[in-house]
Order: sequence, then structure tokens, then C-alpha cells
Amino acid sequence: MVRRIDVTGAGGVRLAAWEFGEPPKAGPDKAVPGPGRAEAGRGEAEPGRPFVPAQAEAPEPYEPPEPPEPPDTGLERTDGVLLLHGLMGRASHWAPTARWLAERHRAVALDQRGHGQSEKPPQAAYTREAYVEDAEAALEQLGLAPAVVIGHAMGALTAWQLAARRPDLVRGVIICDMRASALGAASQREWEDWFKAWPMPFATLADVRKWFGEDDPWVERPNPARGEFYAEVMHEGPDGWRPVFEPQQMLVSRETWVYDAHWEELAQVRCPTLVVRGLDGELGRAEAQEMVRVLPHGEYAEVADAGHLVHYDQPEAWRVAIEPFLDAVLAG
Repeated sequence: MVRRIDVTGAGGVRLAAWEFGEPPKAGPDKAVPGPGRAEAGRGEAEPGRPFVPAQAEAPEPYEPPEPPEPPDTGLERTDGVLLLHGLMGRASHWAPTARWLAERHRAVALDQRGHGQSEKPPQAAYTREAYVEDAEAALEQLGLAPAVVIGHAMGALTAWQLAARRPDLVRGVIICDMRASALGAASQREWEDWFKAWPMPFATLADVRKWFGEDDPWVERPNPARGEFYAEVMHEGPDGWRPVFEPQQMLVSRETWVYDAHWEELAQVRCPTLVVRGLDGELGRAEAQEMVRVLPHGEYAEVADAGHLVHYDQPEAWRVAIEPFLDAVLAG
């Protein structure tokens, strides 16, 4: 079961948070339909090979923060996990992960500003600070802290920036296929051209799946999971299927991080952090291992036969890669 809980983010933007699992015995919120359609056509893969490079100096022992006094939300307290999707994503992309997490933990996926069923005000700030403050607000208003924050791509950057800024709220971070290096102006121009190439509106969802899974120039070989990923972020209008987000807002959000490197903030993350990459993803092995070296308490894992959408391409192998880390952090 999934239920929606509204969160007030930075600047008063209304955000949709989705709690997975059995509803609590008390509380004013009612269960509602989930944030998106269920996934289909997923395969299994062998788990990635864990690797932790040696560090020059032993880091100081990590002491998890004491849980802050939670607000009275009527929710039962358990170990909290906050899931943050990437650019153009939505909370429903985390559904397979959130469901198995909810068996033992309190798992909440957030539709970030401009995405999913959260507000998309045209004048709202789509800055790094706003995204981080939104995640901070979710942890505090939902009584999840100190939580493990799991982020994919842009959501991973938000996770480690939040951990650096508010270590009292975060007890562990999982970074899924996000680079710490600057990507530059050429990357932003490529994205602008890519959005212009979308053949919108799409006549049917089958057309969405085919274009993003096969016909998109960025697709090297047929990828049904990628087609399904983008089908989840479409809605039907009078003229056909279009994304639930505004592409221009996505470009504005993206330009707030692509021109800068984020190594300094990464080094400020004091809690245990797992860096996960797909073998065919955007985060290369050398950069991922350098991220692990920079992190005071970093670990590394990779998932075979996965691209950038690691948790979506190979959900079973993704679970094998992250579950031991989660168990260790949440048991600590």
C-alpha cells in the first residue's frame, strides 16, 4: 500500500511524499493510489563486485547522530529511509526498492519540486539550495531523521549536499550513478538539443516506450526498461502524451550543478556513504573510486548489465549491492 503525505518545501512549494508499506495504525492521512504505474519487463542480473580502495589515513570513527525529537505526526517511528529520484524522475521509479525496504524500515519516496505530483510553479526557485531544503523539510516534517538518504543522479547530489549541511538528519547516504565532476557548457547544450528532438506529443504510450527505448539517438541498443522509465513520467492531454514536468524547468534545475564540481561537499559528508554505479552508466569506475577515496567513510559497489538507471534496469542486483550497507548502517 502507498499513501501520499504532503510536505511544505522551500518557499512554500507543496511536495508529494509517498510512504510505502502498511499504513500506520494512527494518523489523519488516508491511503491513496500510488504515485505511478507499476514497472514491467524487468530482468535479473548478477550482483556487482564490492570494492573499497585503501585510504591514506584512517578516518575518525563515525558516531551516528542522536535522533531529534520528532514532530507529532501520528506516525510510528522506525528506521527512516528517504528516496530521491533524479532529474525528470518521480517517486514511483523507486517503487520496487521502497517495497522491500518497507518490510523492515519506514520508506518514503519524494516527488521533488517540478516533478511527479509535486507543485511546478513557474516562478519557483529551481536551485540546488531549494532542492536540498526540500529534502531537509521532508525529513523533519515526516519525522524520518536521522535517515539513510538514497539518491539517483540529481537526487544523489541532493543527498550528499544535505548530509554535508545537516549531518544531524542523515545517518547514511547511497549515491547512485552521479558524478562529482563538472560537466560543462557542452553537456548543457546537448541536453537542450535533446529536448528539442523529442517528437511531442506522443500519440500513445507505446510510442513513448518505443522512442525512448529504441529510437532516441542517445540509445545505443534497445532498452525496454528505459522506455518504461519515461512512460511513467508522461500524462495524457487533449493532443496526446507529454511529460508531467516542464522541460525548461529541468534545464534550469540542471544548469545549477553542471558547471561546478562537487568534490568539496563530498569530502564534508561524515556519515557512511555507498557509491554505486552501473557498468554502462554515466559514472565511470575511476571517478567513482576517487569519490570513495574522498569520502571519509566511503564504500563502492557496481552493478553489471546496468546503465544510468541502475535501480530501474536491474532491481534485484541493485538490492544485492545496497542491502548489506543498509543493514550495517541502520543496525549501527
